[in-house]
Amino acid sequence: MTIEQYGWNKSWQSKWNDKLNGYEGKEYVPGRIIGDFGSKYRVMAETGETWGELAGKLRHTLTDSGEYPAIGDWVVLVMQDGGEHAVIHGVLPRHSVISRKVAGNTLDEQIVASNVDTLFLVSALNDDFNVRRMERYLIMAWNSGANPVILLTKADLCLDAESKIAEMERTAPGVAIHAVSALLGDGREELLPYISPGQTVALTGSSGCGKSTMVNWLSGRNLQLTQDVREGDSRGRHTTTHREMFVLPDGGIIVDTPGMRELQLWEDEGGLDLAFSDISVLAAECRFSDCRHEQEEGCAVLEAVASGELDEKRLWNYRKTQRELQYQSSKEVKHKRKTAAAATKAGSSRTRNSSWRRELDDL
Repeated sequence: MTIEQYGWNKSWQSKWNDKLNGYEGKEYVPGRIIGDFGSKYRVMAETGETWGELAGKLRHTLTDSGEYPAIGDWVVLVMQDGGEHAVIHGVLPRHSVISRKVAGNTLDEQIVASNVDTLFLVSALNDDFNVRRMERYLIMAWNSGANPVILLTKADLCLDAESKIAEMERTAPGVAIHAVSALLGDGREELLPYISPGQTVALTGSSGCGKSTMVNWLSGRNLQLTQDVREGDSRGRHTTTHREMFVLPDGGIIVDTPGMRELQLWEDEGGLDLAFSDISVLAAECRFSDCRHEQEEGCAVLEAVASGELDEKRLWNYRKTQRELQYQSSKEVKHKRKTAAAATKAGSSRTRNSSWRRELDDL
């Protein structure tokens, strides 16, 4: 395998040249992170595939979790031990970042994948089918800069696939939707434009939706382990435990990611309005520009609900998600202020200590 097969091109070469203007003294080479195993990374360099870890200097300069290298990143490497090991000294600017808030109350960003061209949002056509959940995935996708595409898997198990496809189309206006069956081999041709040479796609979705099966199907070999979903609720078990990248026979690059039990959204970069574009269009017709679409007179959104044009549950999810993002934004601002104050205090302390040591040296 070569770095060109993993997507290296003239655009990345240009970014590489710009990045290296600030690097001196070592023989640096480009590489791409193709496996994220937590403390260590699997990287593809010009000399082939190897293990990599962060340089100590780089680690100390990283202040936020979102700054750490992630699957899909192009990085600055120094090869060691004849190419048996690599040290990561920097990360090239990303053109897309798929991220979410880490689970729990911790206010940190978790990068799902970076430098992805197309994001496959995977949902199984079984009892776990959920359009409200897909609305959240669409917000994440639109915020990332990648092109969202919805894959409805396990079409062979669904007796009313057409009605569910229509329901998803109403939920995701303007987004490409493909119903596929790996078991029957149906729908692969529709996906070929997304997995052409040099193009990077990533799969995301809840556990058991069929992401690993899709990787195996598109690659034509068993690259990932799979498990059956639970009977009764069609919920899946975690099969994929880390993020990994593969080159497909058609030349595309695919990233498999662990299933998500929940999706807590990170910062909104306009993804809410794009995911709920129908509501955004209606809101432009409201009498008041600051209409909250709750009980105001002349609200075009509420009128659309009353007439049946807009699903009331969709509006409810829009309001709920909007409040969630606003609340998170306020928490993040407070967190940044607190962090900045702590850094300023620490800097002042270091300055005082340095001054004190200089005074002692003068005695």
